[in-house]
Formats: sequence, structure tokens, C-alpha cells
Amino acid sequence: MADDRRLAVLRAIVEDYVATHEPVGSKALVDRHALGVSPATIRNDMAALEDEGLIAQPHTSAGRVPTDKGYRVFVDRLSGVKPLSPAERRAIERLLVDSASLDLDEILERTVRLLAQLTQQVAVVQYPSLSQTQVRHVELVPLGPRRVVLVLITDTGRVEQRVVDGPVELPESLVTELRGRLNATVVGRRLADAALALDVVATTYTAAGRSGDAEAVRTVVAALQQALGPVREQRVVMAGAANLARAGLHDTTFAASLGQVLEAIEEQVVMLRLLTEVVDDPSSGVSVRIGREVLHEGLTETSLVTSAYGGSAAGDAAPLARLGILGPTRMDYPMTISSVRAVARYLTKVLAT
Repeated sequence: MADDRRLAVLRAIVEDYVATHEPVGSKALVDRHALGVSPATIRNDMAALEDEGLIAQPHTSAGRVPTDKGYRVFVDRLSGVKPLSPAERRAIERLLVDSASLDLDEILERTVRLLAQLTQQVAVVQYPSLSQTQVRHVELVPLGPRRVVLVLITDTGRVEQRVVDGPVELPESLVTELRGRLNATVVGRRLADAALALDVVATTYTAAGRSGDAEAVRTVVAALQQALGPVREQRVVMAGAANLARAGLHDTTFAASLGQVLEAIEEQVVMLRLLTEVVDDPSSGVSVRIGREVLHEGLTETSLVTSAYGGSAAGDAAPLARLGILGPTRMDYPMTISSVRAVARYLTKVLAT
């Protein structure tokens, strides 16, 4: 659309429809927006927008509502995203501050609840793929002559603990030595590679004539290899399904498809496919799919706004997974894009610390 005035009219229709849940007429546009033209000109612009398929009249004598195509033009022509309010920013910052001592499950649960609260939509967070996860640190804490606590920490924030009972005594000197050897072997490696690399650790003690130590080391190594095993692969966590029911109270078109939407989001394989198919727009850092662009039969009345997270805040490492929201096509796109992008950035910082 080259006509800036018609774009302004479209923008006003989208904003009013999202705010009021009612079809928008030319008189409302004149009253609420300083468009600088006569009501007759606005009516002509609305007719042109309707001819282009960007707005539609739901029934006779009603105002106009945006179509999926109209929302797409609106999103593509956004000059900026709505800034977060101070309260929203504080809520996200608390996530960063309070997550230092939490494991990955707790961090993602907090994240998805926060995102659902900020956007009043269904929020979804994909667990980081273990195929990309690397070991950050291994800790051994003595609990007794033959017992240690093994702690595995990954670059995604995952923390695994095992209590290991050795067949023989584990002197503190051996625990210290083994801690250093384990970290030298596995830190920076992907989980599967780290598990394989550990096979040689115990043999070095046998080769050095330390068969007693080797027996204890094999027990610790076996526990670490178990901790490195595949868990949580291909999983999402969701929150905010009740928000969809509330949205249906104000949107009869969306209400008619609510059952299909709820059925679709219950299928983790559907949500995983939707998250893994999308690619972020380089300029905004998010992906926005509207209506039939979601490419799922039961979700044609919804929009999906997602962003990648993890990797590094500087962007010099590959993202780990995605998060986002699913809601009716009639949503506050500037606010939603801003919230999704901000939460993804903060989550990246949390997992990097």
C-alpha cells in the first residue's frame, strides 16, 4: 500500500477494533483519530481498503473489521513496538534476579506464567534441545568416606544431582583430583559427546596402577553418564489457556473455533511443530504468523507470535529454543511483540548466568 493516508485509516481501524471489540465505523474514526480529512474521504478510503481485502463488513449496517490480510499489512508496517510499562519491566527484571538459584524447570515455569500474564494470551516455551546443550560444570561434594553428591550443570541452566555411594573409600584428595579431571574432560562438550568422552577417565587410573581408585572412579563416572542421558527432549510448557476463554467472550468468530484451538494446543507435537517451523524477522527479532499463516486447520482464527531464546545475548551463539504466545487474530500486536521479544532476551540472560 503506497497510500499513507489509507495506511493510517487501516491502523486506526485495527487499534479501535482491538480496543473496543466492535466493528469500526467512519464516524468513530473521525471522533477518535486526527486523520486530517473529511468523513466522506474516510468512507472512500474504507471502501478502497475493503476492495483490497484489508477490511471487511461482518454484517449489513455494521462498521468494518480487519481481515488477516489487513492485520498482516498492519504488522509489516509497524514503525515500532509498544514500550513496556514500568510495571511490566519490573516483572521481567524480577524473573532475572530471582532465577539465579532455580533449576531449568522452575525458570521455564516462571517464564511461561509471566508471558501469559503480560499478554493475556496462551504462552508457550519450548525446552532447549539436548542435541545443542553443553556441559558448563561438574561438582563433587563429599558427604562421607564413601559418599559424594554429583552435580551436573549445563549451559541451559539444567541442574542434575546424584548421590553416589562408592564401593571403596573416596578420600578428599581423590575427590578433588577427580573433580578437576571430569571438568577437563566434559566442560564445553555436548551431552552425548561428553558421555562418550568419560569412558577413558577410569582407565587412566587403572593404567597408572591405581586399581582401587579406578573402581571408585568408575562408580562416579557411571552416575555422571546417567545424568548426561536424554531427558526433556521435544517438550513444551504452556500457561494461560483460560485467557482464550475470556477472549471468546468478546469475539464471536473466535469463540466458535475455541474448541478446536484448545484441542490443538493440548497436542504438544502440534505446538512443537509450529515453534520449530518459524524463523524470526531479523529487523524485529520475532516471527508473527496470522490466521491461515499458522498452517494448522484448527488455528485459523489465531495468531502466533514467537521469538528464539538462549545462545548468547550478543547473538554470537545459536539459540537454544523458542517461546511465544498464541491468541486470537484480534490482539494488540505492538504490545505482544514487545513482550515476547523482551521475555526472550531476559530468558537468554538468565540462562547465560
